[in-house]
Amino acid sequence: MKNIFKIPVLLFIGVSLVVSSCKKEEADLLGCTDSIALNYNSLANTDNGSCIPFVYGCTDSTAINYDPLANTEDFTCTVAVYGCTDSTAINFNPLANTNDGSCISATLGCTDILAINYSSLANSDDSTCIYAYDIAQGIWNISSACDDLIISIPVLGDFPVPLNDMFPETIEITGEGEGVVSLDINGENVLADVFYDGIVTIQDDQKISLDTGEFGVVDVDITGSGKIETTTNGDLTLNLAFEVPLAGTQSSSCEISFSK
Repeated sequence: MKNIFKIPVLLFIGVSLVVSSCKKEEADLLGCTDSIALNYNSLANTDNGSCIPFVYGCTDSTAINYDPLANTEDFTCTVAVYGCTDSTAINFNPLANTNDGSCISATLGCTDILAINYSSLANSDDSTCIYAYDIAQGIWNISSACDDLIISIPVLGDFPVPLNDMFPETIEITGEGEGVVSLDINGENVLADVFYDGIVTIQDDQKISLDTGEFGVVDVDITGSGKIETTTNGDLTLNLAFEVPLAGTQSSSCEISFSK
């Protein structure tokens, strides 16, 4: 009987040791037990204070909105697009989100090389371009300064010809197309070429009639060139050549100033 009693006691002690041992092993499973933490451990039964909260953001270090504090990608990363981000610069790139230092400041002026006021320093056109052919047209005030012309005829003597008095106080210049203008001098038209830089050149074979007084009306060959400086002033040098009975070929030069 005594031996039979001892067996149950031994079994009870053994089972108690096994249960005690299992409980001790479960207590040793330390870790993060917070299910909403980044490092949650579903096997842990005892929190050891190691839980790390989720910090959402861009985790790509090459992106322009990289967040070094983020530990969880939220797919908001933005790829860098380099270019000029200054909207006032002439090379502003509306697609760029990262300035690369290439911005060029605008320098306003006329950028058309064919304009009389072209500016080589300008990189942004301000719609102020002026074209010589356009401004040449209109009514201009004239101031002439001709060389003194004295016609000498043997036996008859010397005869002054007042060339300054032969030019009108104003002339009208009209456009003929393709850079050609017509100068109305006392009702007679003289054709001239106007170049983009303001240079004016009288075309070949241009003639007008002038009243020389003592020698009557003569046909005068006109050549010459000048320049339109601005919208309101310019100059022209005219060379005059004509034949006078008994005196032969005569020539003179006139400096003509234009103003508006």
